[in-house]
Amino acid sequence: MNYKSPNRANPFALLPFIIFIAIYLGAGIYFQLQGTAMAFYQFPSVTAMFIAVISAFCLSRDPIMYKFGIFARGAGNDNIMTMLMIYILAGAFSAVAAAMGGRDATVNLGISLIPPQFLTAGIFLISAFMGTATGTSMGTVAAIIPIAAGIAEKSGIPAPLLLGACVGGAMFGDNLSMISDTTIAATRTQGCELKDKFRVNFLIALPAALCTVALFMVLGNPGTAVPAAGDYTFLKVLPYMAVLLLALAGLNVFLVLVTGIFLAGIIGIGEGTLTIITMAQQIWTGFTSMNEAFFLALFCGGISEMISYYGGIAWLIEKLQKSIRNTKSAQVGIAVLVSLVDCATANNTVAIIVSGDVAKKISTKYRVDPRKSASLLDIFSCVFQGILPYGAQLLTAAALASQSGLTINTLDIVPHMWYCFFLAIFGLISIFIPYSDRVIRKHPWKWEDKEERGVRSEE
Repeated sequence: MNYKSPNRANPFALLPFIIFIAIYLGAGIYFQLQGTAMAFYQFPSVTAMFIAVISAFCLSRDPIMYKFGIFARGAGNDNIMTMLMIYILAGAFSAVAAAMGGRDATVNLGISLIPPQFLTAGIFLISAFMGTATGTSMGTVAAIIPIAAGIAEKSGIPAPLLLGACVGGAMFGDNLSMISDTTIAATRTQGCELKDKFRVNFLIALPAALCTVALFMVLGNPGTAVPAAGDYTFLKVLPYMAVLLLALAGLNVFLVLVTGIFLAGIIGIGEGTLTIITMAQQIWTGFTSMNEAFFLALFCGGISEMISYYGGIAWLIEKLQKSIRNTKSAQVGIAVLVSLVDCATANNTVAIIVSGDVAKKISTKYRVDPRKSASLLDIFSCVFQGILPYGAQLLTAAALASQSGLTINTLDIVPHMWYCFFLAIFGLISIFIPYSDRVIRKHPWKWEDKEERGVRSEE
């Protein structure tokens, strides 16, 4: 069936996400004020999202199966299915590796090698390096979170702080890596080179990362004395090392996680901590432990498609374009546009693709250098992707931490996403005080040379 959008702006199409946020946050705040333990767990996030799904089906008078087709197209999107597979494979790897003793061994190794005052900053730097090298924040979160959760249990450092360090480092890599899908989407939509966008983006991301590391050095010290590292054998650490090295080598994230699952299982069987049956049971346990993140991502993908189809995104774009007056406001408009679209879609790559064409028209009309507009698209999509309680990265982090025995909600992690907050601050500063535009000033964009590509001024 051909699902052709009505192609009209409609603010009411944004209601499903507003309803979800109102129910989920509202219930959590209510129970928090009542002094209820685990306040944000009282009303399940998946139930709140299910209510939002029902509201999305009320957006039009189209036949219900027609609307379900739109929902299914979004839920079955390549990006959504990729995330779902990463969820369950990450859960399985974490469960099997923990069952054979790998998580404890890795934690003991880390505590023995890294000075206590550097543990939180070290987690951030390791995640940042891996995220930049691999270009995938999801793969980085899946590999590092189980280790960070284990360190939190033994070190006295608040678990949300360590998880925030891990996800923040992953978002650093997602934003800056030249092989990240967000970088590729941003440069392709704006018509500039990867290396040129990197140079502009780096001068914004680096001070944000340095401020984050400094803050972790001050506030990330263990709350109690770190216990002496327990015994460990390198063989049990091997699955985690293999996952890190294979990811850094550029192997597909699915192959990385599958390799980690079976390597951990084989080692466990060889050492007698697992049997074939218990390994199979742990894989299933890992799959089912990710059910909250799985269903939220599935529902979110479907709702996002319905919001876009019925004009919610078009309305956001229309309103923002009316408020742009000059080059600086054009840059702010691009940043706000991609941020709002990311809040509506909970997928930074999709947000860039959806916003890219409009951002290109804005940058051309108001003479915003494409290297800067590409950087702004990538930066602010990653900022909001990193702090969305229903975003894939925080959902995965919370699910893996819970699997490790910690009681963590995505909202517990958000206040500790310091890298994302600093990145937003320096991103805005770079608009009004263009300190990051050295490359742009050295090599000005020659607009007249781009006419053959159709990138000419609309003035």
